[in-house]
Amino acid sequence: MGRPRLLYVPFWLTYAFLYLPIVVLIVMSFNSGKSPYLYEGFSLKWYGVLAGDETVMKGLVNTLIVATGTTVLATVLGTLLAVGLARYTRSRLLDAVGLLPAVLPDLVLAIGLLVFYGTIKMTLGLHSVVLAHVVFAMAFVAAVVRTRLTHADPSLEEASRDLGAGPVSTFLRITLPQLAPGVLAGALLAFTLSIDEFVIAFFTAAPTEPTLPIVIYSMVRFGVTPEINALASILLLVSFTVVIVAQRMTKLGESNAPH
Repeated sequence: MGRPRLLYVPFWLTYAFLYLPIVVLIVMSFNSGKSPYLYEGFSLKWYGVLAGDETVMKGLVNTLIVATGTTVLATVLGTLLAVGLARYTRSRLLDAVGLLPAVLPDLVLAIGLLVFYGTIKMTLGLHSVVLAHVVFAMAFVAAVVRTRLTHADPSLEEASRDLGAGPVSTFLRITLPQLAPGVLAGALLAFTLSIDEFVIAFFTAAPTEPTLPIVIYSMVRFGVTPEINALASILLLVSFTVVIVAQRMTKLGESNAPH
């Protein structure tokens, strides 16, 4: 049945509202002038200025350290959480608690973690940001891995145990290879979430060790410049690339799953 073309108008208006500002931001990052609103010609100079900014580079290094640590810990813990919830428990309460950090508002989670750090007298730094990011990132990893786990063949695990393999050996040789696409997709998702996260890092980072989103926030308070547009464009490129790769890995795992 043919659909009236007027039905597509709200659809395209919504997409324009969401993505047109992003397109403008990327275009203005190549502006040769200093004005963030008036395009004066094509230039890459703001990317060069960005590379020479020590504050931005320090924030980038801190962010990469946090994102890498978060990815490793969240992937390991999230994978174990997914396997535990799917294979060894049948509790809806545990399911809800395990995935709760993924749906909690960032502000609530950030304040709760800050209070917890204060209660145990933990000093703030990159380590506190890593632990805070792991709390919510592992929930996303668990959700992705658990989806992949539904396509795994449990008979292979049963056969492994029947042949005398222990739980650890079965997990490493049978279960984990089947979960590999989901684990990789979850790791990429955790990396992306950690790089872009601001609210939790703002509450749990030390003032002397800001992450890149905090550096961007401090720069934006004094006005938007082409340098900020260039930095935002790079972050967008990294985020889109990682998300697309994660989606491809998930689909690849589903297409290769035994039926």
